[in-house]
Amino acid sequence: MLVADLITDEIPPLKHTDTLEMALDWMEEFKVSHLAVVKDRELLGIVSEAEILDYNNPEETFEHVKFPLLKPIIHNYQHTYDVLKLMTSLNLTLVPVLDDKELYKGCITLKGLVQNMASMASVQNPGGVIVLEMNQADYALTQIANIIEGNDAKILSCHISSIPDSTKLEVTLKVNKEDLSRILQTFYRYNYTVKASFHHSDYENDLKNKLDEFMHFLNI
Repeated sequence: MLVADLITDEIPPLKHTDTLEMALDWMEEFKVSHLAVVKDRELLGIVSEAEILDYNNPEETFEHVKFPLLKPIIHNYQHTYDVLKLMTSLNLTLVPVLDDKELYKGCITLKGLVQNMASMASVQNPGGVIVLEMNQADYALTQIANIIEGNDAKILSCHISSIPDSTKLEVTLKVNKEDLSRILQTFYRYNYTVKASFHHSDYENDLKNKLDEFMHFLNI
């Protein structure tokens, strides 16, 4: 999914003539800690709640503030993963998006990104989850897919993470079958290490509850 598919116009950007006090009011209204600041669709940067609270003059406008605005760059033709990387690395709750003419097009919020990632991970789709552990050199998605498809199932999503201080990987697979017994037996037969497995009733409900709790937190 591309960045363009996640852009929202529900949160307008601040103008360079707006005050810091107004920015705080908007942050409270829209439940974010960052807002974009523009001048005639030119992105000047983003301002954070922490920067405003540390500033002595909340009635000052952005064209006169004495601190530099952070300017993260994301374009509408980039992939969702690029937004995820940027947001997590800078701890952002909102990212402004530029079009191919380098002009402000809209923004992406943390809440919208989480909802998108949940969709990409097939959270709402019925099925089961298998977690494999293996050496990096042994990872072969084709072989893993052959085992799952050989048991009349399909991979809905696949997530790979490195285990800290190790040469091993953790491969999390979402498959479209709730009964995982045949698939697990085949993995065991091929000497795969199955770290964990979850049926739909266990994993999906738990993950959905965690997602609902997080969404509730974002709306506080």
